[in-house]
Amino acid sequence: MKRREFVKLGAGAAALGLGASQFAKPAIAQKKIEWKMQMTWAKNSPVLATGAETVASYITKASGGRLTVKLYAAGEIAPPLQVMDTVADGGLEMGHGYPPYWVGKLNAMNFLSPVPFGLTTQEQDAWYKFGGGEELAGKVYAQLGVKMFRSGNTSVQGFGWFNKELTSIDSFKGLKMRLGGLGARVLSAVGATPVAMPLGEVPQALQSGAIDGADFVGPVNDMAFGLHKLAKYYYWPGWVEPCGILDCFVNIKAYEALPDDLKEIVKGANEYANALVVNEFVAKNAIALKTMVEDHKVQIKLLDDDTLIALGRASNDVVNDVASKDALSRELFDSIIKFRETVIPYTNISELAFMKARMLNFPYGKKV
Repeated sequence: MKRREFVKLGAGAAALGLGASQFAKPAIAQKKIEWKMQMTWAKNSPVLATGAETVASYITKASGGRLTVKLYAAGEIAPPLQVMDTVADGGLEMGHGYPPYWVGKLNAMNFLSPVPFGLTTQEQDAWYKFGGGEELAGKVYAQLGVKMFRSGNTSVQGFGWFNKELTSIDSFKGLKMRLGGLGARVLSAVGATPVAMPLGEVPQALQSGAIDGADFVGPVNDMAFGLHKLAKYYYWPGWVEPCGILDCFVNIKAYEALPDDLKEIVKGANEYANALVVNEFVAKNAIALKTMVEDHKVQIKLLDDDTLIALGRASNDVVNDVASKDALSRELFDSIIKFRETVIPYTNISELAFMKARMLNFPYGKKV
Protein backbone atom coordinates (compact mmCIF):
# COMPACT_ATOMS: atom_id res chain seq x y z
CA MET A 1 0.00 0.00 0.00
CA LYS A 2 1.32 3.41 -0.95
CA ARG A 3 2.11 5.84 1.82
CA ARG A 4 -0.50 8.37 0.60
CA GLU A 5 -3.25 5.71 0.61
CA PHE A 6 -2.16 4.50 4.08
CA VAL A 7 -2.33 8.02 5.50
CA LYS A 8 -5.77 8.57 3.93
CA LEU A 9 -7.02 5.25 5.32
CA GLY A 10 -5.58 6.05 8.75
CA ALA A 11 -7.21 9.47 8.77
CA GLY A 12 -10.54 7.93 7.77
CA ALA A 13 -10.29 5.35 10.51
CA ALA A 14 -9.42 8.04 13.05
CA ALA A 15 -12.41 10.07 11.89
CA LEU A 16 -14.65 7.06 12.32
CA GLY A 17 -13.21 6.42 15.77
CA LEU A 18 -13.67 10.05 16.78
CA GLY A 19 -17.22 10.03 15.48
CA ALA A 20 -18.00 6.89 17.44
CA SER A 21 -16.51 8.41 20.56
CA GLN A 22 -18.51 11.61 20.14
CA PHE A 23 -21.71 9.65 19.62
CA ALA A 24 -21.22 7.27 22.53
CA LYS A 25 -20.83 9.91 25.23
CA PRO A 26 -24.10 11.75 24.55
CA ALA A 27 -25.90 8.41 24.28
CA ILE A 28 -24.86 7.60 27.85
CA ALA A 29 -25.53 11.14 29.09
CA GLN A 30 -29.01 11.18 27.60
CA LYS A 31 -30.20 8.10 29.47
CA LYS A 32 -33.73 8.87 30.64
CA ILE A 33 -34.75 8.32 34.26
CA GLU A 34 -38.36 8.61 35.38
CA TRP A 35 -39.35 9.14 39.01
CA LYS A 36 -42.69 9.35 40.76
CA MET A 37 -43.30 11.73 43.67
CA GLN A 38 -46.44 11.91 45.80
CA MET A 39 -47.19 14.75 48.16
CA THR A 40 -49.29 14.48 51.31
CA TRP A 41 -51.33 17.49 50.16
CA ALA A 42 -54.37 17.65 47.94
CA LYS A 43 -53.85 19.04 44.45
CA ASN A 44 -53.77 22.86 44.42
CA SER A 45 -53.52 23.15 48.23
CA PRO A 46 -52.69 26.85 48.71
CA VAL A 47 -48.90 27.27 49.08
CA LEU A 48 -48.52 23.81 50.68
CA ALA A 49 -48.44 22.21 47.22
CA THR A 50 -45.98 24.78 45.86
CA GLY A 51 -42.89 22.98 47.16
CA ALA A 52 -43.71 19.64 45.54
CA GLU A 53 -44.79 21.26 42.28
CA THR A 54 -41.60 23.35 42.17
CA VAL A 55 -39.30 20.41 42.89
CA ALA A 56 -40.87 18.22 40.20
CA SER A 57 -40.78 20.99 37.58
CA TYR A 58 -37.27 22.20 38.45
CA ILE A 59 -35.69 18.75 38.29
CA THR A 60 -37.38 17.90 35.00
CA LYS A 61 -36.41 21.17 33.31
CA ALA A 62 -32.92 21.62 34.80
CA SER A 63 -31.94 18.09 33.81
CA GLY A 64 -33.13 18.62 30.25
CA GLY A 65 -35.53 15.72 30.73
CA ARG A 66 -32.81 13.28 31.78
CA LEU A 67 -34.58 12.98 35.15
CA THR A 68 -38.33 13.41 34.85
CA VAL A 69 -40.42 13.66 38.02
CA LYS A 70 -44.14 13.01 37.75
CA LEU A 71 -46.12 14.48 40.63
CA TYR A 72 -49.10 12.83 42.29
CA ALA A 73 -51.49 14.34 44.84
CA ALA A 74 -52.40 12.84 48.21
CA GLY A 75 -53.93 9.38 47.90
CA GLU A 76 -53.29 8.89 44.17
CA ILE A 77 -50.73 6.13 44.80
CA ALA A 78 -50.52 5.73 48.58
CA PRO A 79 -52.59 7.04 51.51
CA PRO A 80 -51.11 10.38 52.65
CA LEU A 81 -49.63 9.09 55.88
CA GLN A 82 -48.11 6.05 54.16
CA VAL A 83 -46.08 8.03 51.64
CA MET A 84 -42.91 7.73 53.75
CA ASP A 85 -43.14 3.93 53.87
CA THR A 86 -43.92 3.74 50.17
CA VAL A 87 -40.83 5.79 49.30
CA ALA A 88 -38.61 3.77 51.64
CA ASP A 89 -39.90 0.52 50.07
CA GLY A 90 -39.33 1.77 46.51
CA GLY A 91 -42.98 2.13 45.47
CA LEU A 92 -42.22 5.83 44.92
CA GLU A 93 -38.86 7.48 44.39
CA MET A 94 -39.85 10.70 46.18
CA GLY A 95 -42.38 12.06 48.65
CA HIS A 96 -43.28 15.51 49.93
CA GLY A 97 -44.84 16.17 53.31
CA TYR A 98 -44.47 17.48 56.85
CA PRO A 99 -42.24 16.03 59.62
CA PRO A 100 -45.03 15.87 62.27
CA TYR A 101 -46.64 13.18 60.10
CA TRP A 102 -43.70 10.86 60.82
CA VAL A 103 -43.38 11.41 64.59
CA GLY A 104 -45.09 8.08 65.26
CA LYS A 105 -42.25 6.33 63.43
CA LEU A 106 -39.38 7.98 65.30
CA ASN A 107 -39.43 10.09 68.47
CA ALA A 108 -36.54 12.29 67.28
CA MET A 109 -38.79 13.57 64.47
CA ASN A 110 -40.43 15.78 67.13
CA PHE A 111 -37.41 18.07 66.92
CA LEU A 112 -37.57 18.47 63.14
CA SER A 113 -41.23 19.36 63.67
CA PRO A 114 -42.35 22.70 65.14
CA VAL A 115 -40.91 23.10 68.65
CA PRO A 116 -42.91 25.38 70.99
CA PHE A 117 -40.99 28.59 71.72
CA GLY A 118 -38.15 27.28 69.53
CA LEU A 119 -36.55 28.90 66.48
CA THR A 120 -37.92 31.32 63.92
CA THR A 121 -37.94 30.24 60.29
CA GLN A 122 -34.75 32.18 59.49
CA GLU A 123 -33.05 30.92 62.65
CA GLN A 124 -34.04 27.35 61.84
CA ASP A 125 -32.63 27.64 58.33
CA ALA A 126 -29.40 28.99 59.80
CA TRP A 127 -29.24 26.12 62.32
CA TYR A 128 -29.87 23.63 59.55
CA LYS A 129 -27.15 24.94 57.24
CA PHE A 130 -24.55 26.17 59.75
CA GLY A 131 -25.46 24.73 63.15
CA GLY A 132 -25.34 21.00 62.46
CA GLY A 133 -29.02 20.58 61.66
CA GLU A 134 -28.51 19.13 58.19
CA GLU A 135 -26.31 16.31 59.47
CA LEU A 136 -28.71 15.51 62.33
CA ALA A 137 -31.73 15.53 60.02
CA GLY A 138 -29.85 13.14 57.76
CA LYS A 139 -29.36 10.74 60.69
CA VAL A 140 -33.05 10.87 61.55
CA TYR A 141 -34.37 10.26 58.04
CA ALA A 142 -31.77 7.60 57.28
CA GLN A 143 -33.36 5.48 60.02
CA LEU A 144 -36.55 5.60 57.96
CA GLY A 145 -34.74 4.55 54.77
CA VAL A 146 -34.80 7.90 52.95
CA LYS A 147 -32.68 10.98 52.25
CA MET A 148 -34.24 14.24 53.38
CA PHE A 149 -34.23 17.76 51.92
CA ARG A 150 -35.93 20.86 53.34
CA SER A 151 -38.49 21.84 50.73
CA GLY A 152 -40.45 24.76 52.13
CA ASN A 153 -41.45 26.27 55.43
CA THR A 154 -44.81 27.49 56.68
CA SER A 155 -43.16 30.36 58.55
CA VAL A 156 -44.75 31.22 61.91
CA GLN A 157 -48.25 29.80 62.25
CA GLY A 158 -51.24 31.17 64.14
CA PHE A 159 -52.10 29.70 67.53
CA GLY A 160 -55.70 28.96 66.66
CA TRP A 161 -59.34 29.84 66.18
CA PHE A 162 -61.68 30.07 69.17
CA ASN A 163 -65.24 30.99 70.01
CA LYS A 164 -64.33 32.25 73.48
CA GLU A 165 -61.67 34.63 74.69
CA LEU A 166 -58.50 33.40 76.38
CA THR A 167 -57.90 35.97 79.11
CA SER A 168 -55.38 34.07 81.26
CA ILE A 169 -53.76 30.66 81.65
CA ASP A 170 -56.87 29.64 83.60
CA SER A 171 -58.84 29.93 80.35
CA PHE A 172 -57.02 26.82 79.14
CA LYS A 173 -58.45 24.59 81.86
CA GLY A 174 -60.96 22.25 80.25
CA LEU A 175 -60.42 23.85 76.83
CA LYS A 176 -60.94 21.36 73.98
CA MET A 177 -58.76 22.17 70.98
CA ARG A 178 -57.77 20.42 67.78
CA LEU A 179 -54.00 20.41 68.02
CA GLY A 180 -51.22 17.87 67.56
CA GLY A 181 -47.49 17.46 68.09
CA LEU A 182 -45.55 18.83 71.02
CA GLY A 183 -48.08 21.63 71.39
CA ALA A 184 -50.78 19.11 72.27
CA ARG A 185 -48.64 17.86 75.17
CA VAL A 186 -48.20 21.42 76.40
CA LEU A 187 -51.96 21.97 76.30
CA SER A 188 -52.46 18.86 78.43
CA ALA A 189 -49.88 20.14 80.90
CA VAL A 190 -51.87 23.35 81.48
CA GLY A 191 -55.19 21.57 81.86
CA ALA A 192 -56.58 21.68 78.33
CA THR A 193 -57.75 18.71 76.26
CA PRO A 194 -56.07 18.36 72.86
CA VAL A 195 -58.23 16.59 70.30
CA ALA A 196 -56.88 14.61 67.34
CA MET A 197 -59.31 15.27 64.52
CA PRO A 198 -59.16 15.29 60.70
CA LEU A 199 -59.51 18.80 59.33
CA GLY A 200 -62.70 17.84 57.51
CA GLU A 201 -64.46 17.24 60.84
CA VAL A 202 -63.50 20.61 62.32
CA PRO A 203 -66.40 22.73 60.96
CA GLN A 204 -69.12 20.59 62.51
CA ALA A 205 -67.13 20.16 65.73
CA LEU A 206 -66.68 23.92 66.16
CA GLN A 207 -70.31 24.62 65.36
CA SER A 208 -71.60 21.96 67.74
CA GLY A 209 -69.23 22.89 70.56
CA ALA A 210 -67.53 19.49 70.51
CA ILE A 211 -64.30 21.50 70.40
CA ASP A 212 -63.63 25.06 71.54
CA GLY A 213 -60.82 25.82 69.13
CA ALA A 214 -58.73 24.54 66.26
CA ASP A 215 -55.45 25.26 64.54
CA PHE A 216 -54.44 24.75 60.92
CA VAL A 217 -51.55 26.68 59.35
CA GLY A 218 -51.90 30.43 58.84
CA PRO A 219 -54.17 33.06 57.28
CA VAL A 220 -54.08 31.95 53.64
CA ASN A 221 -54.75 28.27 54.41
CA ASP A 222 -57.14 28.98 57.28
CA MET A 223 -59.24 31.29 55.12
CA ALA A 224 -59.22 28.84 52.20
CA PHE A 225 -60.67 26.23 54.56
CA GLY A 226 -63.25 28.66 55.92
CA LEU A 227 -62.11 28.76 59.55
CA HIS A 228 -62.76 32.52 59.63
CA LYS A 229 -66.47 31.73 59.22
CA LEU A 230 -66.55 29.19 62.06
CA ALA A 231 -64.82 30.96 64.95
CA LYS A 232 -64.89 34.51 66.25
CA TYR A 233 -61.36 35.00 67.55
CA TYR A 234 -58.04 34.35 65.83
CA TYR A 235 -55.29 34.04 68.45
CA TRP A 236 -51.60 34.78 68.05
CA PRO A 237 -48.60 34.58 68.53
CA GLY A 238 -47.77 31.14 67.15
CA TRP A 239 -45.87 29.91 70.20
CA VAL A 240 -46.80 26.32 69.29
CA GLU A 241 -45.41 26.42 65.76
CA PRO A 242 -42.91 29.24 65.28
CA CYS A 243 -41.88 27.64 61.99
CA GLY A 244 -42.60 24.43 60.12
CA ILE A 245 -40.32 22.59 57.71
CA LEU A 246 -41.87 20.90 54.70
CA ASP A 247 -39.84 17.84 53.78
CA CYS A 248 -38.91 16.15 50.52
CA PHE A 249 -37.66 12.62 51.02
CA VAL A 250 -36.02 10.37 48.45
CA ASN A 251 -35.47 6.62 48.36
CA ILE A 252 -31.81 6.21 49.29
CA LYS A 253 -31.01 3.59 46.64
CA ALA A 254 -32.66 5.66 43.90
CA TYR A 255 -30.75 8.77 44.97
CA GLU A 256 -27.38 7.03 45.21
CA ALA A 257 -27.87 5.57 41.72
CA LEU A 258 -28.00 9.06 40.19
CA PRO A 259 -24.92 10.57 38.57
CA ASP A 260 -23.41 13.43 40.55
CA ASP A 261 -24.82 16.21 38.39
CA LEU A 262 -28.39 14.95 38.82
CA LYS A 263 -27.87 14.67 42.58
CA GLU A 264 -26.93 18.35 42.55
CA ILE A 265 -30.06 19.17 40.56
CA VAL A 266 -32.24 17.38 43.13
CA LYS A 267 -30.51 19.30 45.89
CA GLY A 268 -30.83 22.61 44.04
CA ALA A 269 -34.51 22.03 43.34
CA ASN A 270 -35.23 21.70 47.03
CA GLU A 271 -33.09 24.68 48.03
CA TYR A 272 -35.04 26.78 45.53
CA ALA A 273 -38.39 25.41 46.69
CA ASN A 274 -37.47 26.02 50.32
CA ALA A 275 -36.91 29.75 49.71
CA LEU A 276 -39.83 30.13 47.32
CA VAL A 277 -42.40 28.61 49.66
CA VAL A 278 -41.40 30.81 52.62
CA ASN A 279 -41.70 33.92 50.47
CA GLU A 280 -45.07 32.83 49.12
CA PHE A 281 -46.39 32.15 52.62
CA VAL A 282 -45.34 35.59 53.89
CA ALA A 283 -46.82 37.42 50.90
CA LYS A 284 -50.10 35.53 50.75
CA ASN A 285 -50.60 35.35 54.51
CA ALA A 286 -50.32 39.15 54.66
CA ILE A 287 -52.98 39.56 51.98
CA ALA A 288 -55.26 36.96 53.57
CA LEU A 289 -54.97 38.55 57.01
CA LYS A 290 -55.89 41.95 55.58
CA THR A 291 -58.93 40.41 53.87
CA MET A 292 -60.00 38.61 57.04
CA VAL A 293 -59.88 41.77 59.15
CA GLU A 294 -61.27 44.29 56.66
CA ASP A 295 -63.86 42.19 54.81
CA HIS A 296 -64.82 39.52 57.34
CA LYS A 297 -64.31 41.46 60.57
CA VAL A 298 -62.20 38.72 62.16
CA GLN A 299 -61.00 39.72 65.63
CA ILE A 300 -57.25 39.24 66.02
CA LYS A 301 -56.27 38.54 69.63
CA LEU A 302 -52.88 38.28 71.32
CA LEU A 303 -52.20 36.09 74.34
CA ASP A 304 -50.97 38.22 77.23
CA ASP A 305 -47.44 37.99 78.60
CA ASP A 306 -48.40 36.12 81.80
CA THR A 307 -50.21 33.46 79.76
CA LEU A 308 -47.23 33.09 77.42
CA ILE A 309 -44.81 32.76 80.35
CA ALA A 310 -46.96 29.96 81.81
CA LEU A 311 -47.10 28.23 78.44
CA GLY A 312 -43.34 28.68 78.06
CA ARG A 313 -42.64 27.01 81.41
CA ALA A 314 -44.93 24.12 80.53
CA SER A 315 -43.24 23.82 77.13
CA ASN A 316 -39.82 23.58 78.77
CA ASP A 317 -40.96 20.61 80.85
CA VAL A 318 -42.62 18.89 77.89
CA VAL A 319 -39.78 19.21 75.36
CA ASN A 320 -37.17 18.13 77.89
CA ASP A 321 -39.23 15.08 78.75
CA VAL A 322 -39.65 14.13 75.07
CA ALA A 323 -35.93 14.73 74.43
CA SER A 324 -35.05 12.30 77.22
CA LYS A 325 -36.72 9.35 75.46
CA ASP A 326 -33.64 8.38 73.42
CA ALA A 327 -30.12 9.49 72.54
CA LEU A 328 -30.91 10.81 69.05
CA SER A 329 -33.77 12.97 70.37
CA ARG A 330 -31.49 14.38 73.05
CA GLU A 331 -28.75 15.09 70.50
CA LEU A 332 -31.18 16.98 68.28
CA PHE A 333 -32.75 18.95 71.12
CA ASP A 334 -29.39 19.89 72.64
CA SER A 335 -28.20 21.12 69.24
CA ILE A 336 -31.31 23.28 68.80
CA ILE A 337 -31.03 24.73 72.31
CA LYS A 338 -27.34 25.53 71.87
CA PHE A 339 -28.06 27.37 68.63
CA ARG A 340 -31.14 29.07 70.16
CA GLU A 341 -29.06 30.46 73.02
CA THR A 342 -26.47 31.75 70.56
CA VAL A 343 -28.85 33.32 68.05
CA ILE A 344 -31.46 34.98 70.32
CA PRO A 345 -29.23 37.90 71.44
CA TYR A 346 -28.46 38.68 67.80
CA THR A 347 -32.11 38.36 66.72
CA ASN A 348 -33.12 40.66 69.58
CA ILE A 349 -30.81 43.51 68.55
CA SER A 350 -31.35 43.03 64.83
CA GLU A 351 -34.78 41.81 63.71
CA LEU A 352 -36.71 42.45 66.94
CA ALA A 353 -35.20 45.88 67.62
CA PHE A 354 -35.85 46.95 64.03
CA MET A 355 -39.46 45.75 64.18
CA LYS A 356 -40.05 47.69 67.39
CA ALA A 357 -38.53 50.78 65.78
CA ARG A 358 -40.74 50.38 62.74
CA MET A 359 -43.83 50.30 64.95
CA LEU A 360 -43.17 53.74 66.46
CA ASN A 361 -45.61 56.51 65.64
CA PHE A 362 -44.21 58.44 62.69
CA PRO A 363 -45.47 59.00 59.12
CA TYR A 364 -43.86 56.85 56.48
CA GLY A 365 -44.64 56.18 52.81
CA LYS A 366 -46.80 59.26 52.32
CA LYS A 367 -45.97 62.92 51.92
CA VAL A 368 -46.85 64.84 55.05
